Amino acid sequence: MDIGVILPSVAVQREQRLDLGTAARHAEEAGLDGVWHGDHLATGAASLDCAVALAVAAGATTRIRIGASVFVPAIRPLAWSAKQIASLQHVSGGRLVLGVGSGGGAGQWAAAGVPYGERGRRTDTALQLLPRLLAGEAVTLVDEAAEIRLEPAVPPPPIWVGNASAVAVRRAARHGDGWFPSMVPPAAVASGRIRLAELAAAHGRPEPVVAVGATGVLGSAPGLPTRASIASGITGYGIPLEEATRLPVTGEPARAAEQLAAYREAGARHVVLGFAGGDWREQCDLLAEARALLA
Repeated sequence: MDIGVILPSVAVQREQRLDLGTAARHAEEAGLDGVWHGDHLATGAASLDCAVALAVAAGATTRIRIGASVFVPAIRPLAWSAKQIASLQHVSGGRLVLGVGSGGGAGQWAAAGVPYGERGRRTDTALQLLPRLLAGEAVTLVDEAAEIRLEPAVPPPPIWVGNASAVAVRRAARHGDGWFPSMVPPAAVASGRIRLAELAAAHGRPEPVVAVGATGVLGSAPGLPTRASIASGITGYGIPLEEATRLPVTGEPARAAEQLAAYREAGARHVVLGFAGGDWREQCDLLAEARALLA
C-alpha cells in the first residue's frame, strides 16, 4: 500500500521555518509515495493556491507522486481548470494524481462567483470533459457555442473522486479512476468498495482503486495532540465523537502500521495522511517507518 502525506500548511511552514520545496523533498527522501495539497479559496485561514503549491513540490522532487486532495474544478471555468491540471501534469513529468471534489462551504463558492446550488452539475460536467480537454481534443463546453482545444496536450492523470457519500461513489464508478473518501473507518471502506465495484461493473468499467484520507500524529514526543483532541476536530465533518475517536492514526510506527494495515485489508491501496501536530519532518520520518513495516 502506498502512503502519502499532506504538505504543511502556511501556519506550519511559518512556525517550523519549512518551505514547501524542502518539505516535498524531505518526504521523497524519507521514502513516502506522495505529497498532497488541498484546494481552498476563502476559508478564513491562510492557504496557498493548490496548483502553485503542487508546482513547487513537483519542481523540488523527481519521483514522488504529486496529488491534489482535493481539487475543485467546478469552482472555476472548466477550461481554466483544465489548463491548471495540464500544466501540473507537464511540469511534474506525469506524476500528478487529481483528487476531485465539489466541497467547500457556500462562502467559498460565493467568493468565486459560482452558485453553490450548481456545484453538482458542474462537477459532473468536469468529470466528463476534463479527460478530453487534457488529451487535446476539441471540446464544446456546456452553454458555449464554440469549440476549444487546449495545448499542450498531456496524458490525463488518474482522477480520484473524493468524499464518502453515495453520490461520490456513483461518480467514481462512472467517471473516476479511484474513490477517495476521507475520515472513514475501515469497515466503511470495505462496504463502499463493494458498492463501487457493483456500479462500475454496471457501467462496463473496471473497479476504481480505493484511496483513503486520514489524520493523526505519530510517536510520543512531548506536546503532541492526544487522540481525543484530534477526534474533537474530526467531529467538524459531521462525524459523531465516538466514531471520530477511532479514526486518528496514532502511536509509534508499529502501532500506526497496524492501523494503516486495517485500511489495506478493507481494500484501500493508498492512504494520504495529514499530520495533526508535531514537527512535520519528524512526523514524515515516523510515517516512513510505519510504511516500511507494511511491506
